[in-house]
Parts: sequence; structure tokens; C-alpha cells
Amino acid sequence: MTHSDGWRLFRGDRVAREVAFPEAPPWRQFAGASAARGPDRPYLIGRTEADVVSAALHLRRPLLVTGHPGTGKSSLAHAIAHELTLGPVLQWPVNSRSVLKDALYGYDAIGRLRETHLRKEQGDAEPDIGTFVRLGPLGTALVPRDRPRVLLVDELDKGDVDLPNDLLTVFEEGQFEILELSRLPEAQSEVAVLTHGADGKRVTVSRGLVRCREFPVVVITSNGERDFPPAFMRRCVRLDLPDPDEARLREIVAAHLGEGALDGVDDLLHAFLNRRAPGELATDQLLNAVFLRKGGIDLDADGLLEAVLHRLGGAI
Repeated sequence: MTHSDGWRLFRGDRVAREVAFPEAPPWRQFAGASAARGPDRPYLIGRTEADVVSAALHLRRPLLVTGHPGTGKSSLAHAIAHELTLGPVLQWPVNSRSVLKDALYGYDAIGRLRETHLRKEQGDAEPDIGTFVRLGPLGTALVPRDRPRVLLVDELDKGDVDLPNDLLTVFEEGQFEILELSRLPEAQSEVAVLTHGADGKRVTVSRGLVRCREFPVVVITSNGERDFPPAFMRRCVRLDLPDPDEARLREIVAAHLGEGALDGVDDLLHAFLNRRAPGELATDQLLNAVFLRKGGIDLDADGLLEAVLHRLGGAI
């Protein structure tokens, strides 16, 4: 394949120039509220794996999704929400500092104190406490509604060792209490609080108790960095996503980049398969390589293919 030199946007020659940026890959376009995870993001899943998802939906149990990087663990939640028209996914990315309360709700006590003091100075009424309470992604998922929301608990194995058991209690009861509201006098038993998300919608909470009507669709992802307690595992439906074989990889490339993207990329596909070991490469790395090739970029340039198809584990 013949390549021009025009693909080099950055040349490292210290010469200032304006360049026309090419169109971004479909999975890196952010225009619109749901562009990054909307219906234009195809998701391929086998019949066996899809049946496991359906089983979790019937049982109203959390779906614990495991698999190597790039197998589509997190994207599955968005695929479910899109196919079942359940609205935007509520996301809770877990890290070592994550605690259950943050996922349930937050209370801005300092902000309320400041606003109360300011209004007293001005002779105004005290602010509504609901203005300073915002439900987290899990709390919003448990708001009573006729159709469930989808909650993505991403990389739960990165959290504290007690976090799965803390979650288990909420999942089993389908409810939680906002202590700051349950302690209010009877005259303030109904409080409108903010929900998670940029839209700033409000829901009414009675006596500080949030209890779901339909259990949310909970997708929990794990990279297998540690085991979960048996009691937690017993209450989840387990789905292990396999690494895609060559036929599935071709389907993925065609779904994301069109059937024409498969022309002239056999060498990239074979290089990916030859380099791939458990956890070493992710499918989106192959998509990146194919996208660059179809854009006329010389992947044979020194180090470029290695940079795109680099291994994910080990020291750098």
C-alpha cells in the first residue's frame, strides 16, 4: 500500500502551522448527550451470553460481568439500556476510595449552613433542605418507577474489600434511608431532592426512605483482580465474556467501521491475533489500527504498529 506523508499532523519540526483535523473514530465522537454510547455504537454478543443477560433480568438479580479488557464488559450496560429503551445508563466507577454512601446520596451540610445564615441576615425563610441533597447513581436507580433504570457498577474489584457486602444489603432490601431527611419533623415528611445526572430532575422522598418499585438492571464489571464473598456471588448472575475469535473480530470491525474496512487489513488482524494473549491486547486496539490504516496512515512506520498494539500488562 502506498502512503502519502499528509497523515502526519504533528511533525516535531517546531514549525507552526494550521492543520485540518480529520474526522474522529466513531467511538471518540462526543457531539450530543448520548453520542458516545448511543445506538450508533454497535454491540455484538453471542446468543449464549445474551441468554444469561435475560436470565438476570427475569430474576431481578445483579449481573456480574467478567472478562479480559476489550471484551465489552462496560459497553454491555449501554447495549441493554438502548435495546430495552431504559434511558441513559447510571454509572458508578468504583475506585479504592469509593464508599456505599457516595453511591446512594450526598448531603451538602456546609452549603446549607452557609445559605441559611445568608438568608437569616436578609430576613428570608430558610432554604429547602432538598436543595442540598442529591442522590448518587445507585440512589437514583432505586427511585420508585414503573420501568427500571440501568446501573453500571464499573470495576467493583478495585473497591474496598467490604464494599460488595455493603452493596449486598441494599440490593437485597431494595431501599435505603437518607438520615438527614428521616429526622425531620412530620411537617417536612415530603422532600424533593435532586437526582444523579446533568438534568437536575427532582423526586419526592417520603420520611427519608427511598425504595424501588422495580429492581434496577444492575451490571457489575470486574477485571478479576480479587475474589468476592460467597454471599455476594450467590446473589449475582455470572457472565464471563469470551475473547472474540477471528470471525467475531471481523464482525466487530465491520459493525464499527463498515464492511469496506475489512479490505486490506488481514495483516493487522493476524498481527493482533498473534500478539494477543489473555489480558495482553484489547479489541479496541485492533479497531484503532484498522481505523488508522483506512485513513491512509502508514502503520509500517517505525514503532507505530507497536504503539497501537501495545501490551496492557507489565511495567512500562
